[in-house]
Amino acid sequence: MTPLVARVANVAIGEPQRRAVADGSRRIDYATLWAEACAFARYLRSAGLAPGDRVATILTNSIEAIVACYGCWIAGCVIVPLNAQARRWDFEPWLRHCEARCVIHEAGNSDAAMALDAIEAPLLRIVTDAGSLLPAATWAELMRVEHPCEIARAESATLAMILYTSGTTGAPKGVMLSHGNLAANIDSIIAYLGLGRDDSIVSVLPFYYSYGASVLHTHLAVGAFLVIESNLVFPHLMVETMARERVSGFSGVPSTFLLLLNRVPLADYDLSSLRYLTQAGGAMAPATARRLHEAMPQAELYIMYGQTEATARLTWLPPARREEKSGSVGIPVPGVEIVVRREDGQAADAFEVGDVHARGPNVMPGYWRDPQATASVLVDGWLRTGDMGHLDDEGFLYLSGRRSDMIKTGAHRVHPKDVEEVIAELPAIAEVAVIGIDDDTLGQVIKAFIVLVDNASLTINQIKAHCRDHLAAYKIPKQIEFVDTLPKTASGKIRRAQLTATIGPREVS
Repeated sequence: MTPLVARVANVAIGEPQRRAVADGSRRIDYATLWAEACAFARYLRSAGLAPGDRVATILTNSIEAIVACYGCWIAGCVIVPLNAQARRWDFEPWLRHCEARCVIHEAGNSDAAMALDAIEAPLLRIVTDAGSLLPAATWAELMRVEHPCEIARAESATLAMILYTSGTTGAPKGVMLSHGNLAANIDSIIAYLGLGRDDSIVSVLPFYYSYGASVLHTHLAVGAFLVIESNLVFPHLMVETMARERVSGFSGVPSTFLLLLNRVPLADYDLSSLRYLTQAGGAMAPATARRLHEAMPQAELYIMYGQTEATARLTWLPPARREEKSGSVGIPVPGVEIVVRREDGQAADAFEVGDVHARGPNVMPGYWRDPQATASVLVDGWLRTGDMGHLDDEGFLYLSGRRSDMIKTGAHRVHPKDVEEVIAELPAIAEVAVIGIDDDTLGQVIKAFIVLVDNASLTINQIKAHCRDHLAAYKIPKQIEFVDTLPKTASGKIRRAQLTATIGPREVS
């Protein structure tokens, strides 16, 4: 096992001037990235932090977020990247739960400041730019500390990172990831994507989620070039950056790609440098995958599936088999095993729907200081993913949806994904989410929330007619509501539980 920090060190020593990260107008090479990470590690040690201490970051994607992560690992500390879009009432329980010894945040983040002010325990507080949030050490001050750089020893089982899962309710749930977990995950992704030093990528996914973190670390591990792009509100700027930087890759969640397909005239940009696209963070409808391939045929599209509890990635679909295996999330990544089990725990037959289980070197050792939650998902070395699906006769995995999302209507069980994929085939549909709502007669009935493509026209009767042609009668939505947006987590997953509470109707039937 070669820790990620050692891989960056090897690139910095072997090719110090190789470009590493672009962050707006700022660009640094690997030598500079490594020097700043070493300076940060020295600062942590001089401030009294010891190996195993937790360092929490509340940072948007930036050079500083990368330096903090690798600096923590050089010092032997555990990085805890927190959702920078969260609020004080999220930060405070997370910080208390992980018992952070150091917190790094941007000077303008008042929610982070208030959360820190509410915590009685002494901790080191760092801001990343000049500001009035004191007491704090500024980033410029910590970069001036000079001592030799010494990398802390990291075994495969040594804790490297704690990620608090998105959408968590109640008590905080921190996924523990070891250096071995990270290395195994990175090795598998590098292998199937064929990543090398000549690759480059525009990164729009937050580093504080597992997908964004895997994009960051896979590229730095091989000496590739990472371009940070934060203009998600203006999707054409993402495409302009891809064209200007001549990147070879782009990664997103389904909503990212729908934004590009529906809002940007992709044919107007020179994207010939794109070699690959990767998609995870939720199911992509086959109709969307086909649209994406037609819009950027030169780029191979990798459909992927994973979980934070598995560091990031569990399966990948070889692009050459995407059409043949339409709807599949592919085969296990190297080193991972997938099995589908019946309710009695026995392995299901091919094409039989059951609970998806996984095991491999990328599966977490457990949740931080929560043995009960750990025992509920880690059983005999297997991770119970909470997803339902089936394997075909070649071992390709097809997901049905989360067990908790299953709709029970009358005597039937319906997975939202089955209905969503059919509705998404209509060209006028930008996004769709399906849930079950209470019904006195059937227990639940199916309701679809639909976002239309800009300037598109579609009626409820047209949608229902399409469903009647492609779905069993019990799967046809009883109610359809047109909405402007769907509520999502910062990682792009739809918040089904919030749909009826957060979105007002425009047209319902």
